[in-house]
Amino acid sequence: MRTKKELIDALSERTQQSKIDTEAFLDALGDCIRESLAQGNEAVLPGIGKLTVKERPARTGRNPATGEPIQIAARKAPAFSASKALKDAVGG
Repeated sequence: MRTKKELIDALSERTQQSKIDTEAFLDALGDCIRESLAQGNEAVLPGIGKLTVKERPARTGRNPATGEPIQIAARKAPAFSASKALKDAVGG
């Protein structure tokens, strides 16, 4: 499953739901996760893992073209940590 369509097809077949309902569910799940992370909360996907928001501090970097130092602003970034069940499933 590399594309959204392939994921929808697989989920629709496993759950015996229509592809339209499955796509609506998948879109709603994505919206819920985005909203949770935007509020600074975490989103747990049982058996898969946890999405959280991590603070990245400001730092000094280098412009690769000129080598000049540049200031990179602090930011928030999404982070994923896999569950033990997922790690075990892929052999890690």
